[in-house]
Amino acid sequence: MSRVLIAGESWISQSTHIKGVDSFTTSAYVTGVEPLRRALEGRGHEVTHLPAHLVPGQFPSDAEALAGYDVVILSDIGANSLQLSPEVFERGTPGADRIDALRGWVGDGGGLLMVGGYLSFTGFEGKAAYRNTALHEVLPVELLPEDDRVELPAGGRPSAVGTGHPALGGVTGAWPPLLGYNRVRPRPGAEVLATLGGDPLVAVAEYGAGRSAVFTSDCSPHWAPAAFCEQWDGYARVFGGLVEWLSR
Repeated sequence: MSRVLIAGESWISQSTHIKGVDSFTTSAYVTGVEPLRRALEGRGHEVTHLPAHLVPGQFPSDAEALAGYDVVILSDIGANSLQLSPEVFERGTPGADRIDALRGWVGDGGGLLMVGGYLSFTGFEGKAAYRNTALHEVLPVELLPEDDRVELPAGGRPSAVGTGHPALGGVTGAWPPLLGYNRVRPRPGAEVLATLGGDPLVAVAEYGAGRSAVFTSDCSPHWAPAAFCEQWDGYARVFGGLVEWLSR
């Protein structure tokens, strides 16, 4: 059993309804973590979810706090949310460098997985912004300097090229189509285990005494349709395999 922290995979949506001369707004809190949480818990892992709105105030700030986990998963949560804690952003006082702490924790033996989305890697309009952080060197891929999203509205089928690697969890056969991903470039020395559109979908690497991995598409809609994240038995194998490889 591994202790897994999933940071991100939640959002708040606000809609404006206009009816003639009148209008009103509604708000909704939405989570996308459930398919991933169920998959990992179903394989016996202990999962803690830190929603996106709590990340700025509560993400682990040092090695001691990170020691409570074997694997950290960043999913659809940008670098600003890790870097700009309330004391830094709102009160202008020095605080912990949590991205540097995460890099050091991986180098000392931790496991890091970044999952794709509009606020992963470089992200929508470059807003995820990991390329200019210390975490970039930890990842098994190199990030683009511009918006890295590739939308595949008609669907694109992944190709597994490293099926014998334990990080894919023994998955076999065809993968269901995905609707998009973040384009990245493989880093020298990394292993690319699956591709989408000719680009890395799953890649892994050693970093110091630790390990890192990426899954450059989504773990929930919209890029991961129900056929992928709800109905395909390979979903739990892939993400379970990644977590188990990362935690050794």
